[in-house]
Amino acid sequence: MGALSHLRIVEIGSAAATSYCARLFADFGADVQKVEPPQGDPLRRTAPLTPKGQSAWFAFLNFNKSSVVLDTRGVSRLRELIIGCDILLDGRGIAAADCPEIDFDAIKRDNPGLIHLDLAWFGDRGPYANFEATDSTIRALTGLVKLVGPEQGPPMHAPDFQIGILGGLWGFIAAASSVLGRMQDGRGRANHLSLFEASIAVTEYIMFEAFQRGDIMRRIGVNRFWPTFPVGIYETRQGWLGVTTVTPAQWRAFCEMLGLNDLRDDPTLVMGVDRLRQVAEIEGRILPKLKQRTAQEWFAEGLKRKIPIVPVPEVADLIADEEKRARGAIVPITVGDETGFSAGTMQRLTATPPLRGGRVPDLGEQQARREAEPRPSLPKPAPSDRLPLEGIRVVDFSMGWAGPICTRTLADLGADVIKIEATQYPDWWRGVDRRPAYVLEQMYEKSVRYCIMNRNKRGITLDLTRPKGLELAKRLLADADLVVDNYSVEVLPKLGLGYDVLRKINPKLVMMSMSAFGAGSVHRDCRAYGSTLEQGSGLPSVVGDPDGPPVMSHTAFGDAVGGLNGAAAVLTALIHAKLTGQGQFIDLAQIECMMPFAAPWIVAHSTSGKPPTKYGNRHPDFVPHGCFRCAGEDNWIVVAVSDDAMWPKLARLLGREDWAADETLKTAAGRRAIEAEIEAAIMAWTAARDADAAMTALQAEGVASGVARLPIDLLEDPQLHARGFIQQVDRAFIGRHPQPSMPFRESDAPFAIRSVPPTLGEHNRAILGGMLGLSDAELDELSREGIIGTEMLMEEQLVKEKKRAAG
Repeated sequence: MGALSHLRIVEIGSAAATSYCARLFADFGADVQKVEPPQGDPLRRTAPLTPKGQSAWFAFLNFNKSSVVLDTRGVSRLRELIIGCDILLDGRGIAAADCPEIDFDAIKRDNPGLIHLDLAWFGDRGPYANFEATDSTIRALTGLVKLVGPEQGPPMHAPDFQIGILGGLWGFIAAASSVLGRMQDGRGRANHLSLFEASIAVTEYIMFEAFQRGDIMRRIGVNRFWPTFPVGIYETRQGWLGVTTVTPAQWRAFCEMLGLNDLRDDPTLVMGVDRLRQVAEIEGRILPKLKQRTAQEWFAEGLKRKIPIVPVPEVADLIADEEKRARGAIVPITVGDETGFSAGTMQRLTATPPLRGGRVPDLGEQQARREAEPRPSLPKPAPSDRLPLEGIRVVDFSMGWAGPICTRTLADLGADVIKIEATQYPDWWRGVDRRPAYVLEQMYEKSVRYCIMNRNKRGITLDLTRPKGLELAKRLLADADLVVDNYSVEVLPKLGLGYDVLRKINPKLVMMSMSAFGAGSVHRDCRAYGSTLEQGSGLPSVVGDPDGPPVMSHTAFGDAVGGLNGAAAVLTALIHAKLTGQGQFIDLAQIECMMPFAAPWIVAHSTSGKPPTKYGNRHPDFVPHGCFRCAGEDNWIVVAVSDDAMWPKLARLLGREDWAADETLKTAAGRRAIEAEIEAAIMAWTAARDADAAMTALQAEGVASGVARLPIDLLEDPQLHARGFIQQVDRAFIGRHPQPSMPFRESDAPFAIRSVPPTLGEHNRAILGGMLGLSDAELDELSREGIIGTEMLMEEQLVKEKKRAAG
């Protein structure tokens, strides 16, 4: 039986986010009843389509569910379903889809343990609360459009599938954490999710980097991203290659690989921000070199030299990848009488794995079910302000972005997260600069990006390469519920902290490794960043202009996505562990976590054999749809007519009453014939207006639109301020600074930031002394020996440490 086979889920309304959330539950065995109107969920008609006209997007979102058809008169049947379920996933805030009315007060009396998650584009209040929106207008507003594309514009944005996946992951985190909370206090929690806020997980790093540096970012070209270089996709003799160089060592190795030793030795090119000043000169040297060999040949060279480079696959390459099929990243599905493949569920729990593919339900079809597991009894519900994950202890070996956003999410929800660093190797988001000026001025304590990923945690230092440090780590793990790391797969096992060792110390322990390709992958030793994960996911191959190169959407897209998938995975495993007392190992491959963003094209291509269509800034269903210049320098707005009822409103706003009355333009298919003419009219209208004024006018008429903002603009966004999303904290070395909230909440206020991010080794005494019982004398000895500490070591100190260890 699946890890979640005891749960019953009801999904109502029409929202990609609730559908994806529900499918994650279904893949782990939950009984999911999807409620649809007689004409079916509107998403059943979303492009791209299979040869027989089935929606590939709907197929990806809905296999392993059952379908229940109800019209507005089906109140009693819907009430019966909800009273008998554990979780109600409510997408009516996006589209009601003729769902019957619900009397929640009555239902809560009959089902007090009900967990209810509802979604809206922007939440229930604030100046954007009633805005019309699409995936693309949301991404424009959250700073995910303006930095992508040619330097002179317009910005490029991907087709409309990203926010549904991000919202679905956050929705699963909200609902699954509520399941864990209910096991302890019997409460049926209600969570309210803003899709606008959900997408900020991808942009918050850049937002706060700009805040700290005081930089005003701008587009610097296709597949180029501030604040480092080169990070992008480049043409080779055969195929495209994703390249990322962040550390000085990676840059040197990349130059050596290309035979460009003069660039390697140039002192003005040590850091990425320095190389950004000489982009044209550097690309003039590296591009001809890269075209001398194939992408696969360069990949093999990069593996030897530990450089984060990866071939950029086409969708067909993903489907043909035998390893991805073997791991369940690509799974078989059935849609009507068509068969094909889809992206699977990437939370790879090894003891209770997800289902490998399944059937997409026809309208009204019930899936064949194994006998349902008995539902565990719940404590008597009691009013409480207890956070859902209180009582869960996490040992956090992760660094950077992906692992820390996973554990930060758990900490925000009440888990006791103990972050383990070392003075020799602190979290790399504190900085990789080991020169004296950086260390002596304690710049490693002044990194805002480190701070936003590590609030609500406690922090200690341990040198795990020495027996005393290793033993203390094992003592902490003996009573933990979860351990997380995002190192290369061999690091913890080599230290003696592999799962085979830890499961003997603590059988209930859940352990997650968040490597780039997975512990069992033939590419397990490949180095990677969030950019590498996007480059290798298949997504860039369907973004951009029809005749253009593969296009990246973000400087490090995969980090946030890997972290959210990691949080979903550990919550699933923790639910199973609480029920059974059995821990397990989770082999999370972060590159696989990015593949759902290409899933609709995987389904469509696997059923048709045709290469995916690239639309640029246009859209297969919405006409018009694009990014249009506004008054001023580099100001843009995304405008989308997402249903035919919007069209006459837009036409009249443009002063084209003739278009509004024209019968041939009442459908998107009819408007497609004059799409370029419509786009020119919109551009003429927006070019004369300030971007925010244009959005206000468009939204007043009910037309979906969103200003293409820079990430730093979000710190002053009126919707986020109205919702209290930006919280202020005061921390040593930095002072008062802003922090983002989680995108879902149980009340009007977001989950609070209860404690500031730890300084290096801040809680050594509280944890090693208070929890493990070490005396002050023992702690002082550990400090003298360098096993614990509160100050980062400089490069020359590290060299001495290595000599001491070797001698």
